[in-house]
Amino acid sequence: MLDIHERPAAWLRDARRARALSVLTLAWLSVEAVLGLAAGFRAHSVALIGWGLSALVEALASLIVVWRFTGGRTFSEQAEHRAQRAVAVSFWLLAPYLVVHVWHDLDAGHRATPTLLGVVVTAISLVSMPVLGVAKRRLGRRLGSPATAGEGTQNLICAASAAGVLVGLAAGSRGWWWVDPAVALALAAVAVREGFRAWRGHGCCH
Repeated sequence: MLDIHERPAAWLRDARRARALSVLTLAWLSVEAVLGLAAGFRAHSVALIGWGLSALVEALASLIVVWRFTGGRTFSEQAEHRAQRAVAVSFWLLAPYLVVHVWHDLDAGHRATPTLLGVVVTAISLVSMPVLGVAKRRLGRRLGSPATAGEGTQNLICAASAAGVLVGLAAGSRGWWWVDPAVALALAAVAVREGFRAWRGHGCCH
């Protein structure tokens, strides 16, 4: 564990900023997950349900980063390594559910239908998550923290997911029902890929 005096003041400010952003993100994701899941089940939207579940996964990543930069762990390389691997695992929690849920809804003949709640919640995330994601990835590079950068990547995926969900709901209203499950499967593939990148620490450097 490094002594506090071995870290530049700017590094410590960035560490506190990373933790504060993760706390803020955690608060919003708690609301996002509840509303997203409620809207998704009401609309029979696999992509919207998957997006709501991805908010829970992102919340887990935020908790991991808060843990990483709390107390003595702030200066611990071992804590960073554990947080990096934990964030990678959090990416992999989403993919199996998405695949199973797509299969179930296709088998049952469920079709996504637009809801005002789903549109509003996803639109808010489409605007806010890129700001948080870019900020965390920059902080991750400055801190040398793949865990922080990985959480930022999850925020960017959340924004892309929100865009995909909105497209899927709009397409469903035109009879293109297959767009919604296609978006869900694409998100599952992205989550698996980013999990491997986070495991190897690439999120900090790219």
